[in-house]
Amino acid sequence: MASSQGFPSGPPRPRPGFYPPNPSSNPNPNAPPAPSAGALPDAMRNMQIARPPPSSAAPRGPPPFATSRPGAPPPPPPQTIPNRPPPQQFSQSQPPFSSRPPPSAPITSNGPPPAFPPGAPRFPPASLAQAPLVSAPPTSVRAPPPSVVPQVSQGLAPFPGSPQAVSPLGMPPSSQPFGGTLLTTNQPYGVPTISASSFGAPPIASQSLGAPPSASQPFGAPPSASQPFGAPPSASQPFGAPPIASQPFGALPTASQMYGGSPTAPQPFMGPPQPFSAPPAAIPPFGSQMWQAQSRPGVTPMAGPTQTPPRMFGMPPQAPTQQLPPVPPVMGHSPLAGAQMSTPSKIDPNQIPRPMPSNSVVYFETRQGNQASIPPPASSEFVVRDTGNCSPRLMRCTINQIPCTGDLLATSSMPLALIVQPLALPHPEEEPIQVVDFGESGPLRCSRCKAYINPFMKFVEQGRRFICNLCGFTDETPRDYYCNLGPDGRRRDADERPELCRGTVEFVATKEFMVRDPMPAVFFFLVDVSLNAVQTGATAAACTAINQAIVDLPEGPRTMVGIATFDSAIHFYNLKRDLQQPLMLIVPDVQDVYTPLHTDIIVPISECRQHLEQLLDNIPTMFENNRVAESAFGAAIKAAFLAMKPTGGKLLVFQSVLPSIGIGSLSSREVEGKTNAFSADKEAHKLLQPADKTLKSMAIEFAEFQVCVDVFLTTQSFVDIASISVVSKTTGGQVYYYYPFSALSDSAKLYNDLRWNISRPQGSEAVMRVRCSQGLQVQEYSGNFCKRIPTDIDLPGIDCDKAIMVTFKHDDKFQEGTECGFQCATLYTTVYGQRRIRVMNLSLPCTSMLSSLFRSADLDTQFTCFLKQAAGGVPTDPLPQVREQITNLCINILHSYRKFCATVSSSGQLILPEGLKLLPLYTLALIKSIGLRNDGRLDDRSYWVCRAMVLNISLVIPLVYPRMIAIHDLISKEEDEDEDKKSLVLATIPLSCEHVNDDGIYLLENGEDGFIYVGSTVNPDILQQLFGVSTADAIPTQLVLQQYDNPCSKKFNDLVNEIRRQRCSYLRLQLCRKGDPSGMLFFSYMVEDKAAGPGSLSYVEFLVHVHRQIQTKMT
Repeated sequence: MASSQGFPSGPPRPRPGFYPPNPSSNPNPNAPPAPSAGALPDAMRNMQIARPPPSSAAPRGPPPFATSRPGAPPPPPPQTIPNRPPPQQFSQSQPPFSSRPPPSAPITSNGPPPAFPPGAPRFPPASLAQAPLVSAPPTSVRAPPPSVVPQVSQGLAPFPGSPQAVSPLGMPPSSQPFGGTLLTTNQPYGVPTISASSFGAPPIASQSLGAPPSASQPFGAPPSASQPFGAPPSASQPFGAPPIASQPFGALPTASQMYGGSPTAPQPFMGPPQPFSAPPAAIPPFGSQMWQAQSRPGVTPMAGPTQTPPRMFGMPPQAPTQQLPPVPPVMGHSPLAGAQMSTPSKIDPNQIPRPMPSNSVVYFETRQGNQASIPPPASSEFVVRDTGNCSPRLMRCTINQIPCTGDLLATSSMPLALIVQPLALPHPEEEPIQVVDFGESGPLRCSRCKAYINPFMKFVEQGRRFICNLCGFTDETPRDYYCNLGPDGRRRDADERPELCRGTVEFVATKEFMVRDPMPAVFFFLVDVSLNAVQTGATAAACTAINQAIVDLPEGPRTMVGIATFDSAIHFYNLKRDLQQPLMLIVPDVQDVYTPLHTDIIVPISECRQHLEQLLDNIPTMFENNRVAESAFGAAIKAAFLAMKPTGGKLLVFQSVLPSIGIGSLSSREVEGKTNAFSADKEAHKLLQPADKTLKSMAIEFAEFQVCVDVFLTTQSFVDIASISVVSKTTGGQVYYYYPFSALSDSAKLYNDLRWNISRPQGSEAVMRVRCSQGLQVQEYSGNFCKRIPTDIDLPGIDCDKAIMVTFKHDDKFQEGTECGFQCATLYTTVYGQRRIRVMNLSLPCTSMLSSLFRSADLDTQFTCFLKQAAGGVPTDPLPQVREQITNLCINILHSYRKFCATVSSSGQLILPEGLKLLPLYTLALIKSIGLRNDGRLDDRSYWVCRAMVLNISLVIPLVYPRMIAIHDLISKEEDEDEDKKSLVLATIPLSCEHVNDDGIYLLENGEDGFIYVGSTVNPDILQQLFGVSTADAIPTQLVLQQYDNPCSKKFNDLVNEIRRQRCSYLRLQLCRKGDPSGMLFFSYMVEDKAAGPGSLSYVEFLVHVHRQIQTKMT
């Protein structure tokens, strides 16, 4: 079958639009059939390279998106409600939480790759450059440029309508005092001691909805060989149900995992990566599902991730405040002031505020008693029950009460913003998101602002009208949606309709939201085969990773793939099935590129799998003698885009060297960057901006035709990430960075990153808009997207890991006691071609009390805003200015609290709000991070900026304040075999050199990298058990963690795998030794210590500096 069949190369794929509905349209034309009730997919594998994968010819079952819980009936098949009949039962009452059984078997290791049987997919071999030749290289054909008619793009229509302002009365700000964390001293400039004075009642987030799990039965215990982590659910299990079985890092999944088979209509998502390797078991490790929703016609449970990686457990709600002894004045060196003298401090560093680990699980209801609940910290483990507001995983506000006026917000100095993560993974115990089909007329909306029906719209006149909660406009209730009101003023069917009682729902999109049929799932791989890429093993590693990861792609005609290689020319491959072997088509012109064919370059995976695997085996051998050093990156992505233009899709590029030829070629700015950094050049930050606008212009065109670009940089030299990354930023993609790349130690991470990239919950051709109540307006969006109109952002690709920051400003006043509403609507296409609208609602109370704002401040979200603001400033402002701005943000917030809310008046006291008492520590860690340091490489800082801009809340704090664990302490403890593995990662220690001993082994992890520091006098027995050597010098520099047959090694591997599971990322491990550059890198993360260089205050000195600045402002 020709690749172009079904996708002619005529008019280009336009942006999905919003046009008047077509009465005859089918609301869900591509809904696939439901699987049989007894169908059970293969177990989902996790990401650790450990065991032989199953044969690629293994039978592929239905997709792992809706599975049956033991003892639970299967959900009804999806139904369409053209005329919206009266709903059936959809009960909001839920059974209580149940405890979970403990794991029953040990977990396997992530040892060296074993041998594989013939025909099985391969892991990266020890010598990646020696890929065997399967058959003769493809025939080379020089393709002439075709003459094609230029394609004209069509624009995407925005979400129609926008809120209009009204003028409610506001209340004046109040300075009513209340307590907080107190640092006090009798010295005028000393660091004060902490005294307890919290905000009255404890936060509501800690209230449990049921009995908490017992110590032996916690969530997230790493699975065992018989009960691996992260199993896909059975065919009848709703979204978010407990996993049945799983597999660890490294075993390769079958094609049915994540995608395979014929999915049911409401099953667009899948689970997270699974960190261990073991055979699947049928015992669910997490107990029964909570809050099982009742079905009704037209409302189907939405399939989704079966296993949520718990976020960073080390930082739960703040601990009670403490007392510190008075100290003499301490003068620190400030980045904001001139040289200062420093005097010894007697303060006890162990008593100042630090994150407090906790392994408790919080059960959180989003609204209680018709009031919004304050969410638990994003870094804690919590289970959400949606009772009106959306889950804080999906949307979280910096302040959980909205100031009535802009003046009150300005007085507080706090940012007002939302962090939105539309496809965030849920906890496995959480209820599925409901999919609602309103039939051909589409979901009910406000006729003025176009807000979607939600629990906060008020029905009046016995239900005949409804009032929009955002703009206040009154609409007529459609006749087929009418329902009488009860004595409480609510509709009698409110608890039976998800859109009226849930903060998050998904609506089936009608033809109004489509210009043509949803796009297919297209994956195009582009591999660098230049001299450097071949010699370093990057080409072989990329080909091996692709060969293993394509097993996760869905079968069927909607999934299409293509591949090309490039150096100074571009090599396309004809993958047509009736050819004996792939045919190479060379495009030598890298200034005016073209695609040699409009058919047979991108073909259905079912038609070309054998050819694709054969080609991937051959590519390293075909180019092993390549002596072309140039790399035409810009020309290659342009040519690949031309091939993808009719369909859109995901372009995955593997690049190893600086683009040096053709469109978008770059010159090395690294030497200039080093010179400017060390000379404190005021223009040095301009080297973090794109070198020219060529790639940006290309990226805007890519986004217009729904092509999302992900770049994997497997490099050992400068590649100018500042210029290359603009392509991913504009198209909703992501940059992966492996520097310095090692084929031995980085191949496993490359494979796992690629596998998670193509198999995680994701969507395509998305458009997002955030609406808010009159009185506020959206100020700015921040993240990876393309923006053509002020109100919407376009996302050619969207996935479960990325977050968008939305900032707001006042344009009117709110009345005290009212609520301010926020609604985020994301229109996207699932991997199965279903067009959906995910609508998330959040309604927060308005207040004129400044003290209430501080009481409801959200530390994690506010610091996320700090980080993204700093990341946005690094390429545009000098680093000292960015550091000063971030420090002043912290100081201004604490000064406002001290001036208007604190009850203590002594000038020798530094008072910290209870909810923000860790803000100084995290601010200090931020200004010492790689992105804001003068000594960082240009590419390192550029990558830090790329990562920070899309990072979700749960990974923000680990990025700047990593978690450090004493390995030697863990392995010396005698622990019960059934003890929760999460307890291994709770023994965190402060980031200070005084906690690092020469006889210890430490693991420092920031969510992406893991640094293993080995002291110079470590016990040889411990080294032998962990690394198989007796001295620290004998440990290989390129570390590949293996599991040996002893309890210490098993515990160490359990720890690493538990972190990988939590972070949903395969940690890149690096060995660090004292006295060499790797050791210096490790100690550069000790952010609580004073370090060399300007502005390198210790934690204690930074508190003194903050206290002085507040005193200056007070006087």
